[in-house]
Amino acid sequence: MNKPLRSLSGLVDFDCAARWGSFKLAAQELHKTPAAISLQVKQLEAALGFELFIRHPRHITLTEKGQELAVTVRRVLGELRAKVEALRGGDEEKILRISTTHSLAIKWLVQRIDRFTKLHPELDIRIDSTDRLVDLNDDNTDVALRIMTVDHDDPDFLFHVRLVAVYSPSLLAPGETALTPADLRRFPLLYEDSTDNWIRLLRDHGLLKGKHDFSRSYTNAAVLVQAALAGHGVGLTHYTIAYEDIRSGALKMIPGFTATYERGYRLLVNPGKRGMGKIAHFSAWLRAEIAEVERSFPPSSAA
Repeated sequence: MNKPLRSLSGLVDFDCAARWGSFKLAAQELHKTPAAISLQVKQLEAALGFELFIRHPRHITLTEKGQELAVTVRRVLGELRAKVEALRGGDEEKILRISTTHSLAIKWLVQRIDRFTKLHPELDIRIDSTDRLVDLNDDNTDVALRIMTVDHDDPDFLFHVRLVAVYSPSLLAPGETALTPADLRRFPLLYEDSTDNWIRLLRDHGLLKGKHDFSRSYTNAAVLVQAALAGHGVGLTHYTIAYEDIRSGALKMIPGFTATYERGYRLLVNPGKRGMGKIAHFSAWLRAEIAEVERSFPPSSAA
């Protein structure tokens, strides 16, 4: 017969140790001793009936079951903390919880969010980077940026996804200053999930005939951009995701080899938070930042 879980006290210690991969570092965060953290976790393991960590001489790693439990515990504790903060009142206008995709968070939002915090230093910014859908009716998310079907009449519309072909200058041969669409057969063509967009663009430019190297696939646009930066080939990706690297010169675009994707980003707002000042401030700032990126898109290439 399964033992009932009579105490939840060890879950906080477990969550902290799982995040750090160390009892010592977890102890520093929680202002306890490593021995106390270790004891709490051992008691939790005894109550659960299975091990959560593999103990190595200098570090710890989660077991398979520990990994599964860590995901759930982190989510539940996050929701609990958000609910407590909301019930306390008064601080709700000081905390902005943003959920966005991994790629947009890593390659765009995090690189410029300091501009927003300088305008609104009173706000505590919390960014949740995840590609999964979030529940906008709970207190764990204030706004979410997500890719979905959009049109310009949609009040939540932010921008269409524009696809561009990008590459590292390291791919250029001596004496070359730029690549053209005709050079694409020379390099692996990096793509996200499916080759459909590459094939469509190659067909539109009359370049589909011949052999192309589609041996590099990625499930995340940010990883694809990093692969292009490393010189692994020519990547077809979102202009916004590659924007900072294009602007800095770390990536170059193949002129004219672009397309507007049928989907785009929307700014989704928690219904209970829509009238709050923090939402209005973030929305206004976000749209201004996006307008800057949109203006930089080459007019001759825009679909």
